[in-house]
Amino acid sequence: MTAIDSVVLEQAVVHQLGNPTRGEELKLSANPLSLNDPIVRGLLTRYFLHPFNEEEQYRFTHISNLELNEMYHYVSALFDKPASFMEQSALMAHFLYTKSTHANVKQGELYVTRFSQVPFGTEYVEAVGIFKSETKEPFLKVFPHGKSFEVAAEDGININKLDKGCLVFRQNREEGYIVCVVDNTNKQNEARYWVNDFLQVMRNTNSYHHTDTALGMCKLFIHNEMAEKFEVSKSDQIDMLNRSMDYFKTKDEFRMDEFAREVLHHDEVIESFHQYKNVYESARQVAIEEEFPIHLSAVKKQQRFFKSVLKLDKNFHIYIHGRKDLIEQGYDELIGKRFYKLYFDEES
Repeated sequence: MTAIDSVVLEQAVVHQLGNPTRGEELKLSANPLSLNDPIVRGLLTRYFLHPFNEEEQYRFTHISNLELNEMYHYVSALFDKPASFMEQSALMAHFLYTKSTHANVKQGELYVTRFSQVPFGTEYVEAVGIFKSETKEPFLKVFPHGKSFEVAAEDGININKLDKGCLVFRQNREEGYIVCVVDNTNKQNEARYWVNDFLQVMRNTNSYHHTDTALGMCKLFIHNEMAEKFEVSKSDQIDMLNRSMDYFKTKDEFRMDEFAREVLHHDEVIESFHQYKNVYESARQVAIEEEFPIHLSAVKKQQRFFKSVLKLDKNFHIYIHGRKDLIEQGYDELIGKRFYKLYFDEES
């Protein structure tokens, strides 16, 4: 999240909780943090807010009635009555503790915060933050000892790595608020307790979501499905990845049939692509629209994962950005090795 200089950290409290199946306790703090030191306040604000992408939005949900979503209820009560901050934070900690029974759930600290002056679009709004730190890292502390210095090792939190977080903007209350989520320690489905069990949130199906999901599906199709079903070289895969990214970067709207014609070309590949789309939607429980406006922030995010590097053993890396017609692949029978021939005008 950018432009956080205006944000005011109004209140914060830390509770400690573990995994009840391992006999680890829940320890509630009796008082909020003092926040008297402006440096500490600034570091905490950056630690909490910097990892969020405000374009990737969720909302609280419930299978029958939104009011029955516990976190939606606690956050609403906190927005309505800021004086209940400690009470609501304790209820959140209790609820998370009951959901922390999976073997992969680690002991850690739960931070509950209240912010004001948070930038959201063209406005400044209130927000509630819920964060959990699970990972401790060693660091060295240098201190004077007589006329010399000593070094001690301690474990602490890396303020550049937020493990888990949830930021709830005071917007769209009736639809479940605008919620942003971070979960950097449990990427696998078996431990998605933070998103599914604790927060109970669902991604908003906006243009960012559609663009991000479609690009992710395209990348996996080219990397995995094409390699299994068709005879395709690594350079061909990279060329198709580049064409896919160029489509999303140069078009205002995504159209499934147009994308298939311009990027995939061959009828049998296009048919396989449509079949893979159905499998992907079922497995990921998402729906990829046939047409939608392309969101450039999602394109920029996905571009990091569209690798255009051809790795040859451990000796060479070739970066391919286009003009596949200037690359020739062959096999040298004399030395028994494959080769690539590259054509170019000048080197720099």
